[in-house]
Amino acid sequence: MNGSPSPAAAMTFLEELREQRWDDHRYYHQSRVNQALHLLSACTFLVVYGLVAFHPMLAAVLGWVVAMWVRQLGHFFFEPRGFDKVNGATFEHKEAVKVGFNLERKVALLVVWVTIPGVLWLDSSLLGLLPPASGADWLDRLGWAWIGLAGAGLLARTSWLVVHRGAQTGLVWFTKIVTDPFNDIRWYWKSPYYLAKGQLLDPMDHV
Repeated sequence: MNGSPSPAAAMTFLEELREQRWDDHRYYHQSRVNQALHLLSACTFLVVYGLVAFHPMLAAVLGWVVAMWVRQLGHFFFEPRGFDKVNGATFEHKEAVKVGFNLERKVALLVVWVTIPGVLWLDSSLLGLLPPASGADWLDRLGWAWIGLAGAGLLARTSWLVVHRGAQTGLVWFTKIVTDPFNDIRWYWKSPYYLAKGQLLDPMDHV
């Protein structure tokens, strides 16, 4: 896993899943602050998974406003952006080869997310596609719209990967994203301890 990644076609589904998780960890989670924020985000996402079918508005708020923003704060403000001595790669190279959402794609997704409340406020019927809503109905609709955006983003990137990188790579990435909260807890549960000791960067000795 430490050398050049094997061609996806030569891997089984589980081998490629381990590869994508490993690359995500070693390239994008070297900051202990980022790891700790991912731990908080992961715990919040597990609550979201439990709430989405029963209280979509609350699930959407927790998922986007808390879990997603906490997660992205770690990437945008705490993760090193210079030359990656651990992996021998520039930040620009890592962004170019990233399988999922790099920072540019994340910004685009967040821009769409933040415009949805304004669009629904101006026209809750979405140009006549839906019956008008008001009050609590409008809030529930906003929740479902944010959940729909999350699903659309996942399906769009998965579809792109299926077309350009192969069906297995796309399905592996989709599986990785959906199961990231469980994996983040497994990998980063000690990050608050290391932060308390004053360790701001993971030495990545295992890499």
